[in-house]
Amino acid sequence: MTTAADVTQGEEQLVVFDLAAETYGVDIGAVREIIRMQDITKVPGAPEFVEGIINLRGNVIPVLDLRKRFGLDFGTRDKDNRILVVDIGGQDIGVVVDAVTEVLRITPDSVEPPSSVITTADSVYLLGIVKLEGRLVILLDLEKVLSESEKATLTDVTDSDAEVVGAAD
Repeated sequence: MTTAADVTQGEEQLVVFDLAAETYGVDIGAVREIIRMQDITKVPGAPEFVEGIINLRGNVIPVLDLRKRFGLDFGTRDKDNRILVVDIGGQDIGVVVDAVTEVLRITPDSVEPPSSVITTADSVYLLGIVKLEGRLVILLDLEKVLSESEKATLTDVTDSDAEVVGAAD
């Protein structure tokens, strides 16, 4: 997990992705893999931003839609959409993004802390803004995208669906 202090100490690598016409970056260390979109099984009673679950090589993985989580307009799904499988709190979670564009190396002097004008108590997941020539990348802390209770809910959803999947085998 990248922290603001980590970014100021040395070069970092980010996985950069698009979401609702904006560019975001996350620490490459949190990303387990990037997969193409696949069928997502809906889970009744899951939070609105949870798309459902997928079976990834025998593991049941909950999948979040970051557009919904951040309150952004829903976009159409196409061939560029990807699922980032990331480690959030020791649990693998899929995150739907519009497109993964690059792996980027950044230096401490390219990162500014988020302005108090754009941050609220609900935006603790914003680590900073990466300033590049001609564009900005919003740096996210995926560990803080979900509250502790939301992480627990995802664990409950995954565990109950893994039992159902296991019972069907």
